[in-house]
Amino acid sequence: MSNLTLKQLRYFDALARYQHFGRAAEACSISQPALSLQVKELEAMFGTPLVERSAPRIRLTTVGEDFISKGRQILLAVEELEDLVRASKGPLSGRLRLGIIPTVAPYLLPEILLALSERYPGLEFEVRESKTKSLIEDLSGGLLDFAVVALPISEPKLREFALFEEEFALVRSKEDAKKPIPSPKLLKTMRLLLLEEGHCFRDQALSVCQISKVRPRQLMEGSSLSTLVQMVGAGMGVTLIPEIAINLEARSSDVSIVLFPKPAPQRTIGMVWRTTNPLSVQLTQIGEIIRSVGQKKRDSTRASNTSELT
Repeated sequence: MSNLTLKQLRYFDALARYQHFGRAAEACSISQPALSLQVKELEAMFGTPLVERSAPRIRLTTVGEDFISKGRQILLAVEELEDLVRASKGPLSGRLRLGIIPTVAPYLLPEILLALSERYPGLEFEVRESKTKSLIEDLSGGLLDFAVVALPISEPKLREFALFEEEFALVRSKEDAKKPIPSPKLLKTMRLLLLEEGHCFRDQALSVCQISKVRPRQLMEGSSLSTLVQMVGAGMGVTLIPEIAINLEARSSDVSIVLFPKPAPQRTIGMVWRTTNPLSVQLTQIGEIIRSVGQKKRDSTRASNTSELT
């Protein structure tokens, strides 16, 4: 046990996450045989198998599950020790791992990274775009430093920092551009195009339309907001998009995009990070920068689209 290293813990953590020796080795930037050897050394050290080797994916044994659970606590503690030292040195530098949801990333991420790189030239950002559930799991497990998501998250171990609020817009065909904006009751009767299961914006769109259950014939799904807008342009239904997406999506398809009358449905975009993160003060400062970027983007959108895009 005295020979256990952090490198071995990180390798085994990657294997547990990817459940595949090849992908885990690639993530760790080592060869597959080297990773396999490290895992075998761990098993020899403990005197018991930690993984069940089967094609195409491996499975952790019961001991392996317990091992990685404790191991991740150790890795997280080490991460926080490193962050504690970084926080004491003044301006942030080195690597910072950012997670961001797909309904924000295409519309705000370039501006966010530009603003942060100007303020923190010594920082190198590692970005992961994924659904909220996956980001929160990685954040809690120490694989991310912070994430930009839709609030609330309501996780006791995470701090929430509101960035800005944005309204929802209705995307419909050009032929419907002059029609009155439909009420939630009328929206329920239309063919609604939604993001796939797992996207928080999907649930928010259903809430706006006051729909609790969607029958298959009333529903069509897409993998991105851009896909949904293209589907609307093809006459396949209507969809909702967030306010910051309007300018980009309006240029990408021949559709009509209209803002709802007040009080309009909206969502809150925010940052979340672990309450135990020693970089909390610095992350708050980063949040202020992202807040400024987000509010500027939203205000610019509202200024250029006071009624409807056609």
